[in-house]
Amino acid sequence: MKQELTIKISGEAGQGMQTIGSALCLMYKNAGLNIFADQDYMSRIRGGNNFFRLRIAEYPVYAPRRLSDILVALDKPSIGLHRGSLATDGVIILDRKKFNIEAADPAFFDVPLFELAVKAGASELFVNSVALGALAGSTGVGFSYVEAVLQSAFRDKGADIITKNVAAAQSGFDFAAASDRTKAFRLKCCQAPGSLVLSGNDAVSLAAIRAGCKFYSAYPMTPSTGIMNFLARYAARFNIVVEQAEDEIAAVNMALGASFAGVRAMTGTSGGGFALMQEGVSLSGMTETPIVIFEGQRPAPATGFPTRTEQADLNFVIHAGHGEFARAVFTPGTIEEAFFLTVKAFNLAEKYQIPVFILSDQVLAESSRNIAAPDLAKAAVERFIIPKKDSAGIKDYKRYALTASGISPRAVPSWIEGVVYADSDEHTEEGHITEDACTRTQMVEKRLHKKMAGLKKEIEAPVAGNAEGAELLLVGFGSTFGVVREAAAALNDKSVGFIHLPQVWPFPAREIIALAGKAKKLVTVENNASAQLAALLRRETGRAADSSILKFDGRPFDLDTLVEQVGREV
Repeated sequence: MKQELTIKISGEAGQGMQTIGSALCLMYKNAGLNIFADQDYMSRIRGGNNFFRLRIAEYPVYAPRRLSDILVALDKPSIGLHRGSLATDGVIILDRKKFNIEAADPAFFDVPLFELAVKAGASELFVNSVALGALAGSTGVGFSYVEAVLQSAFRDKGADIITKNVAAAQSGFDFAAASDRTKAFRLKCCQAPGSLVLSGNDAVSLAAIRAGCKFYSAYPMTPSTGIMNFLARYAARFNIVVEQAEDEIAAVNMALGASFAGVRAMTGTSGGGFALMQEGVSLSGMTETPIVIFEGQRPAPATGFPTRTEQADLNFVIHAGHGEFARAVFTPGTIEEAFFLTVKAFNLAEKYQIPVFILSDQVLAESSRNIAAPDLAKAAVERFIIPKKDSAGIKDYKRYALTASGISPRAVPSWIEGVVYADSDEHTEEGHITEDACTRTQMVEKRLHKKMAGLKKEIEAPVAGNAEGAELLLVGFGSTFGVVREAAAALNDKSVGFIHLPQVWPFPAREIIALAGKAKKLVTVENNASAQLAALLRRETGRAADSSILKFDGRPFDLDTLVEQVGREV
């Protein structure tokens, strides 16, 4: 009996791979199994080939595998496209009659998916529910889990739709469970502990709500759009204004305006949209207006691969905006880190009155895992604004008062007496435009050096595994965390450890030097073509990476391929 499986559901855009994939995630999670799910989809409404990939296991998993154990082909082209990535003992669930396939293949498991859908629901539209049931029957999951998921998914569609979907799933389940074809794929299910299935975007959105975000503006751009959609869904419940702006220039400036008025504000985009935000980023730096910016990376330049992944904006975000001013850049590598670091991003943005970036990518943004509910005690919300009750008595308010920490007391303009001056030109403590050289020097010291000194004391420490005494250390940031962690564990007998950076700016140089000091070899693992992390590592620590494992085809690293590549480095 297997302890883990990889399932791939493939078809053309519009056939509902995401719908069945989401249902499968909940079904297997409820059955007590661990999941990691990602998707590969084309930038079109219909046509082409999309797939949803789900890794399920009796132990925690964090990355995709190279080969699939079960392929569900919802259209004929999927068979040829994915046959080569099927495991030796894998099966292809397909409807040979529907696809008019006469040729035999030892991998075929012929299930009359479309015929069963019509019998149960009077329409081929129910084929996804048939496939859902067939997968449950093939992998040893009780039908009660299937029915519960369908009841939840279609609770707003009425009793008739629920009944037809359940009947369709039952027919697929009965067919597969009665077959010996998939006996080798039956997993051991157990009573499920309390957990959530979340994507990276879900985690960022929930954390924004937790942190007190009250304004979100954005122009839709994959893979950040999910955050706007999530917050819009819950906007009324949590009193959040969500604004779809006409472009990214408007989005960042709207968020800055909301922040200036006193509320916590955020915007999100990808590289192309972030390019348009640069003047707004600098405006945040000069006016010391807090803002949180989510940048979900995808392959570039220009439009690139709009729906796929890359990590090539590292240098861009660290150096975003013209001029010199403090900022922090977080690079979460797990769903859990995405939640906690987003809360921290809001706290630091307000404390230091700076832009704080959450640098993610399509893999983390849109992949899902089952996680324990976050401990909210570890996600404390810290406010750094003068309370309303204390603001009325303020006289001669200096928005940019020079202080030892570089942080000026910040009040909501409408709560204090008199006029508040804020200027994008160089300015005095009171906010008046100036061209005085001495004042300029003091203000740059305030915005850059003093604030950075404080930020460096609050660095999110690198996460390491088997680093003590390891001969080879894998170093990564962001979404490579999962696959790097699993690869290092798989090669632990060869003295391989890892370091993951959940924050890349300020760069944790001292911490990295301490962790990597005794390692004979450092190898960075990056989804870009120029080894940007390796260059940053050398610049900030003086320690050069011995080599880099790079992938820049728009697809994420898979565990098996990375293990092979690292094995050649040992």
